[in-house]
Amino acid sequence: MTEASLPAALGPVLVMGAGSVGGYVGACLQAAGAEVHFVGRPRMLGAWREHGLRVTDQDGRDERLAASALRLWGTVPTGVVPSLVLLTVKCGATREAAAALGAVLPAGTPVLSLQNGLGNAEIGRAVAPALRWLPGMVPYNIAELGPGHLHRGTGGKLAAEDDPALRSWLPVFDAARLPLRLHADLKPVQWGKLLLNLNNPVNALSGLPLRAELMQRGYRQVLAALQREALAALAAAGIAPAQVAAVPFNRLPMILSLPDWLFRRVAARMLRIDPEARSSMADDLALGRPTEVDALCGEVVRLARAHGREAALNQRIQALVEAWPDDPAPLSAAALKQRLGRR
Repeated sequence: MTEASLPAALGPVLVMGAGSVGGYVGACLQAAGAEVHFVGRPRMLGAWREHGLRVTDQDGRDERLAASALRLWGTVPTGVVPSLVLLTVKCGATREAAAALGAVLPAGTPVLSLQNGLGNAEIGRAVAPALRWLPGMVPYNIAELGPGHLHRGTGGKLAAEDDPALRSWLPVFDAARLPLRLHADLKPVQWGKLLLNLNNPVNALSGLPLRAELMQRGYRQVLAALQREALAALAAAGIAPAQVAAVPFNRLPMILSLPDWLFRRVAARMLRIDPEARSSMADDLALGRPTEVDALCGEVVRLARAHGREAALNQRIQALVEAWPDDPAPLSAAALKQRLGRR
């Protein structure tokens, strides 16, 4: 597919917050022929200006966009009228990004939130109500392997709340090898992804790549305990999370707790992760950036309290992540369990 062959109703795509996820998704769309504009941080855009943008994945994809072919902006461009905005800023930057978009874009512009957490579209709608805010979900991990090199290390399909504004884009996402599935109610899918993302603080504190961390039972036991707390809170709230992992969530904590030798056999699909893959939270800690732990563990704590329960382990691991700048040392599985009051 080339830009000239895109449906006439479709126009430019604006990626707001072009980090690892936004860069990967935007680059794949541009490689499929879409006109993509990237708004991002100086560090990331500077690397792309020098090296171009390369996207790879665990399935053999390897595509490169020359620096001269990239449309890079430090702020929302006033001369571009996008047909679709992909919001990929960190959760803590949602209000600021929404205000910047609302000040420039025409009313009714669809904004698809491809962020962690659950409430970003609602936040955007409150700040810039004239725009059309749509919740979405990115299931896979994107790692920055080097300047201008973004790599998808896990699998899955993009998801979004069903809306007429997105339906015409489905062939473009398919052509970009970014299958997008639309759901009448995205909340169960978002909660399913959040349950998986409870591994992000475990991975970040371990200092290990994702696969290496998941190969150690002690870390998996911590993740299983975090998920059990979250599942109890969801049950109290009457929310049934969608299955986005290879196994149902009611079985996942048990599988995670298996001995290493048995886990390797039972969870072969779960372990189909590139050795380079790591959580975005680990990258944030390494770069001294604020993390999204409050949008993950904090969300569990708030849901539990709203229904008369506590989520003490999620609260404690959130505190450990937030205290990292004062004591930036990776924790072994035994040390992490000790800090959390687990055996």
